[in-house]
Amino acid sequence: MAADRAAPEGADGSPAAAAPIAGSRGSGAERRLALGLLMPALAVIGAMLAVPLALLAFISLKGLKLGNLSQILRADFTLDNYVRILGDPGTWSSLWISILYIVGSSAVAFSLGLATALVINEKFPAQRLFRTLILLPWAVPGITATIAFLWIMQPSFGVLNFVLRTTGLVEGDVNWFGDPSLALVAVIFPTVWKTYPFFTIMLLAALQTIPRDMYEAASIDGANGWRAFRWITWPSIRRYAVVALVFNAMYVFREFDFIYASTRGGPNGATDTIAIRIYNVAFEKFDLAAASALGVLTFVLVAVSVWGFVRWQMQAVQR
Repeated sequence: MAADRAAPEGADGSPAAAAPIAGSRGSGAERRLALGLLMPALAVIGAMLAVPLALLAFISLKGLKLGNLSQILRADFTLDNYVRILGDPGTWSSLWISILYIVGSSAVAFSLGLATALVINEKFPAQRLFRTLILLPWAVPGITATIAFLWIMQPSFGVLNFVLRTTGLVEGDVNWFGDPSLALVAVIFPTVWKTYPFFTIMLLAALQTIPRDMYEAASIDGANGWRAFRWITWPSIRRYAVVALVFNAMYVFREFDFIYASTRGGPNGATDTIAIRIYNVAFEKFDLAAASALGVLTFVLVAVSVWGFVRWQMQAVQR
């Protein structure tokens, strides 16, 4: 029988080496085939990214504020646009406002997302329905959410002011979007409502990778509640949380519709983020070259930040 046959021997009488399992590792030809099949898609995606960036950089180096394609091509190359942008105090003010906007919205959205993820990670009735409802804000268009919050935070008959007046926290009408000291807080509200489901999804996925045995062992040792979160939950989801924060920061940094639909960067520049400033420079001041230079600088800032984050993550993994 086949089972009784002796194992094959080599030329010197020693047992022959086992043949590698087919398909355990792709051969060079298979890898080249896979790369060849991916190349058309990679070429299209690369062109969609490279062509707009190249055009943006090209226009930013032209000494012409506004013109048609032939005028742009004939214009002289110059670095004056970058000098004007970097020397404009408004650029640095917009960058500071963008940082405040990112930190404020990300901190609140992350806290809500973490709390929500911890709740829906437990088993309770209608758990799946609750998970679905949690994701609804993420699917709502930004302009729709902005209009809803404009009504909610309307000074005279908005729901928020009504609640604040009823509870005695304020006496008069609070002009959330018209007060320079409150406008940035006002645009953070819809941003948090829109973005916190992203943190919920990311952190819930991370929570579900933690073995339940760890919590059972911790409960035997008397570690429950905050101690279990501090020593088991947070160390297990920390890297996922950092990745989610970075992705959310990139999303909020380029956020436009919430702010433009509510304040257009006002009042008095209180919500004039980098994204709003690029739009205003291009389509209100009609200075496409300066707006392109600001766009290039923004891209470089984001690229350097992401590169630093990736290096930090790789070093953390190696440790």
